[in-house]
Amino acid sequence: MLDATYRYILVGGGLQNGLIALALLADDPGVELALVEQGPALGGNHTWCFHADDVPAAARAYVDALVAHRWDGYDIAFPELKRRLDTPYAAVSSERFDQVVQARLRRAPGCALMLDTRVEELSARGVRLADGRTLSGEVVIDARGPERTQLDDTRTGYQKFVGLELRLRAPHGRVRPVLMDATVPQSDGFRFFYTLPFGRDRLLLEDTYFSDAAALDADAIEREVLAYAAANGYQIAAIERRESGVLPLPWAGDVRVPDRGPLVAGYQGGFFHPVTGYSFPLAVRLAEYVAHTAPGALFGPGLARLLREHEKQLRFAHRLNKMLFCWFPPHLRYHVLERFYRLPEATIRRFYALDLTAGDRARILVGRPPRGLSLRAAFSKRRA
Repeated sequence: MLDATYRYILVGGGLQNGLIALALLADDPGVELALVEQGPALGGNHTWCFHADDVPAAARAYVDALVAHRWDGYDIAFPELKRRLDTPYAAVSSERFDQVVQARLRRAPGCALMLDTRVEELSARGVRLADGRTLSGEVVIDARGPERTQLDDTRTGYQKFVGLELRLRAPHGRVRPVLMDATVPQSDGFRFFYTLPFGRDRLLLEDTYFSDAAALDADAIEREVLAYAAANGYQIAAIERRESGVLPLPWAGDVRVPDRGPLVAGYQGGFFHPVTGYSFPLAVRLAEYVAHTAPGALFGPGLARLLREHEKQLRFAHRLNKMLFCWFPPHLRYHVLERFYRLPEATIRRFYALDLTAGDRARILVGRPPRGLSLRAAFSKRRA
């Protein structure tokens, strides 16, 4: 087996590096890159969603190719609020992601796709593979997923979920997603169901918790999903896919501006929304930066600007997480989100994109606080 040299070496075949590969190829179809993934396919077992306005015009062509489902808006439901929002919403399945990214890489003459390939060592200018080969490159990007994210677990909550993709015995009649149904009993923190209609008789149902603890009892939560389906009159013909995860929702953390590689990206590099767990908008933002910056300038002023803006948004998001997890009892946290969803739709849209304006931040904080605020908790030692 021979060593090889590329302009870009992308380690990890998840969302971030898949988008970087597509962005690079959209900018330069002859780019030389290697994408190295330790598993047999790209993307793992995930469903990534985003609001249509999260994607800049320059990225729409390659992002549109990934989209498996689109809707013209979505609904939310809380005990004292039901609302329809008209911001278009889209979903990318890991199956479609794998098909599209693999096909694009295999058509490109300068690209190498290496599946079932483990990286033993990684540096600024290359990687050593488990089979002994060495790949050299001008840019190495490490995006190996949230499990490699290092956070202070005394200053983070967790989003944990179990989802079932269901084929039903009859049409479900739902035409729009339900991003949050928080009318369900609250337990283990803020709890809601998430529903994506994938076809006339297919649904993805997820039971989601914003919890203080990372422990996930997948079997117990799956039973809750089945009970929710039954309560809504869904007669299940088959469970076609299972999905589960535990994602960090931190309320502290710094952004460092690196002056040399490798570039740590994706969830591992902190490119995710700390309040919602969404990562698609930030992954596109970084992919666009990489694709439109010369390799030799990647760690220059442009990256510093990108990360400083990201840090400004993160500081406010961390503040919101601290309020949610530290100032409200777990069973009353839903009031925070219920109040949030009364805000103007444009503010909600920019919040999900992690692109809030000063006016948005004021709208979120100013006014009567959500019910359930505990001043004792707010000033307890856990605030530190």
